[in-house]
Amino acid sequence: MTRRGALALIGGGAAALAGCSPSVPSRSFSPVTPLSTQPIVPTGETIGTGSVRVALLLPRTAQGNAASLASSMRNAADLGIRDFTGADLTVLVKDSGGTPQTAAAAATAAVSEGAEAILGPVFAAEVRGVGPVALQANVPVLSFSSDPSVASSGVYVMGFLVDDQVRQMMAQASSAGLRSIAAIISDGAYGTLAEAALRQSAARYGIRIVQVERFTSADLSAKVSAVAANRAQIDAVFIPDGPGSAPQIAQALQSAGVDTRRVRMIGSGQWNDPGIYGNAALAGGWFPAPEIAGFQSFASRYQAAFGSAPPLTATLAYDAVVLAAGLVRAAGSQRFQRSVIASPEGFISGVNGLFRFNADGTNDRGLAVYEVTGGAPRLVAPAPRAFTGF
Repeated sequence: MTRRGALALIGGGAAALAGCSPSVPSRSFSPVTPLSTQPIVPTGETIGTGSVRVALLLPRTAQGNAASLASSMRNAADLGIRDFTGADLTVLVKDSGGTPQTAAAAATAAVSEGAEAILGPVFAAEVRGVGPVALQANVPVLSFSSDPSVASSGVYVMGFLVDDQVRQMMAQASSAGLRSIAAIISDGAYGTLAEAALRQSAARYGIRIVQVERFTSADLSAKVSAVAANRAQIDAVFIPDGPGSAPQIAQALQSAGVDTRRVRMIGSGQWNDPGIYGNAALAGGWFPAPEIAGFQSFASRYQAAFGSAPPLTATLAYDAVVLAAGLVRAAGSQRFQRSVIASPEGFISGVNGLFRFNADGTNDRGLAVYEVTGGAPRLVAPAPRAFTGF
């Protein structure tokens, strides 16, 4: 038996599946069958009234700004149900609480109430708590984390992964004839992932790494000077950090004599931010992002529905709900099997574009390349619409 597995999102969110025919393995990933013929009445908030239940795990009571993020993601999920005509879903909204223990308890409750898939949670620690509960119950997890270390078969990450971004930017750099690169990267976990991705992808695309400088706030000036001293040897500088430090680094490079009209600055998805768009020091720099028009359309609908602007992260909840609704419609009883979720052809979202889950739980995204102009970003390369030749 075969199922088509690329989710095409049309207009504001009506969805259909098309584009691939994965074979279903004999050891399939089956939805949970309730022990009782009578459905368990859900506890807490629900969204939608469909016959298929999925859980949405959000950090409503976690510390910091988690409650605000949870609210925006809950609203985005609601918008996804509204946009998908005839969605046969009931979304069980659960508080993941910000810790492995509270997230595991939320997952246990969701499974007991008949959830066939878990959307979320957000934080890596929460995903580590949810994974064992979900896998024991044969329920897939589509988490919103961007930490690849929590991914595994059956536990997928939807977040934007830096290694995927860097791979696509090195491909773009190579096609533009850039052959040597330096990097100025912050210390910390994100910087470590970014450096590893650079070393792997630069070698893959024949780009020589001249030097990598890892900085703290105390030694940034010295690190910039070290790169500037080798400016004659480099075609590009990789600066993956976002608006908190990238403009400062770019300005310091220019002050140290680096001609950024000749030496291309290359960023990561963290540059997909209004604080980068209008920065004159970064003008000419490239960064990867989903096509911005998709987010602008989503943000306009979100604003009209909820009276505020959504963060970019909210799009993950929207896409997850629409994906679940599309799989219910198109794949029937196989809707949440691993062979369907990890279809090599992937899915197309009206917000973030082309994406797919890999068998190891990580993801690939087809991203556009933009250039910073000091105003609205200029599209350099459109996002691909299929993974053929990706």
